[in-house]
Amino acid sequence: MLEILAAVGEDPARPGLETTPARVAQAYAEFFSGLVVDPLDHLADSAEFTAESGELSELVLLRDIEFRSICEHHLLPFTGVAHVAYVPRSRIVGLGRLPRVVETLASRPQMQERLTEEIADTLQTGLDPLGVLVVLDAVHDCVTSRGVRQARSSTVTMASRGILAEPVARAEIMAMIGATHE
Repeated sequence: MLEILAAVGEDPARPGLETTPARVAQAYAEFFSGLVVDPLDHLADSAEFTAESGELSELVLLRDIEFRSICEHHLLPFTGVAHVAYVPRSRIVGLGRLPRVVETLASRPQMQERLTEEIADTLQTGLDPLGVLVVLDAVHDCVTSRGVRQARSSTVTMASRGILAEPVARAEIMAMIGATHE
């Protein structure tokens, strides 16, 4: 951090900047806290929720999971919402576990495309569902506040597995994601 301050023409020793390197280090430790957590741990207790096939719904969809991550290219934030759906085979998980998976994987230096795939892969591995669909919609500071400065743009990525890779199934879930909350 000292080098960055010096490179932009600042005096790292001036009042107000003296403790900046320590504060930045602390912030980045929080931003990257997911590096030391296995996201599968959040799904490990799903076995206690094992259900009979007649008790399972066709689809579990949790919309609007807020997340923040850091773009690995510029070390600038991107923030957005994740929509996570799965069709249980025989295991379900407490709904609070899904945001924890998203948060853990987002708390690493990331690219949105890879984050989307990693969430889908974790759910597929951890729950062995019939299908998974993950949609992320995020705003990237590297696009909104520097370079092309597209303040109103967002990036949408999608990853699907199993039966939710079928276009008709995806379209139905996308309609559910876009439906208004009342």
